[in-house]
Amino acid sequence: MVNALVPETAGRAHRPRSAAAPAPAAGIRARARRRQAVVAYLFLAPALLFFVVFLLVPLGFALLLSMSHWAGFALGDIDPVGLDNFTGLLADGSAFLTPVLTNTLLFALGTVALALAGSVVVATCIDNLRFQGLWRTLYFLPIVTTVVAVGNVWKYMYEPGGLANGVLNALGLGSVAFLTDPDMALPSVVVVQAWASVGSAILILTAGLKSVPESYYEAAALDGAGPVTVFRRITLPLLRPSLLFVCITQFLTGLQSFALISVMTKGGPGDATEVAALEMYRQAFVHGDWGTASAAAFLLFVVILVVTLVQLWLFRRNGEDA
Repeated sequence: MVNALVPETAGRAHRPRSAAAPAPAAGIRARARRRQAVVAYLFLAPALLFFVVFLLVPLGFALLLSMSHWAGFALGDIDPVGLDNFTGLLADGSAFLTPVLTNTLLFALGTVALALAGSVVVATCIDNLRFQGLWRTLYFLPIVTTVVAVGNVWKYMYEPGGLANGVLNALGLGSVAFLTDPDMALPSVVVVQAWASVGSAILILTAGLKSVPESYYEAAALDGAGPVTVFRRITLPLLRPSLLFVCITQFLTGLQSFALISVMTKGGPGDATEVAALEMYRQAFVHGDWGTASAAAFLLFVVILVVTLVQLWLFRRNGEDA
């Protein structure tokens, strides 16, 4: 009797499960994935809330204001005006096109040219020196200094009795009205902006130089290539990603510059250094025209977007041609 039950029990023990048996396991896995998704969204909630409250909501409000007339919370309601603010800024003879937008583009281009050239030269020199960390720290100091302090120091250096004119007088070149001459004011501020931002570019480029394999330079030395050829044929092409990043970030910094120009020239003399960010500030906080200021901000955003896309296209095209 006992022996007769053993095969039956063993048969049940080894009997294969039905096809429907994996269903509970699949349900458990699905519930686990849902719990993981909930936990992930809970961790992301603060960042998403910050993004919505401080980015999307102000962006939507600025878009509303750009098509309205509004003088502030305590001065009146929001009156829709359609595209009048944009057409006023883009009309013939508009001060926003000339000189504001022109000065903004010239300021950004000058900043990129000086900062890029200076950072490439300095980063290449630092890469061949001892105590590289010390040199990088010294060049990075202007970045951690407030813009107001930098502007005031350079403003005093540009004074008729300042350091800059003192050096020129010692060389017998005569004094220069750096900040009061309409032809010299914008280039003078460009020099300060490039000097203040070159430290970050040097850090990025020195990191890019460290990523270039030494075997390339060793092969070039065996082939008898000179320093200029090595720099032009090896260093610059391999630095292309770092150069692209520096070029874009410096251009964006130049297009959005406000504090430095406000401290040094306040847009003068006349409108020689009037730039878009300063014009937006004046329209909103001085003239109380928030609609025009918001429209100018969106136009500047379009300029930044177009310039960035053009830079990306040019660098990719040059990379393919190389």
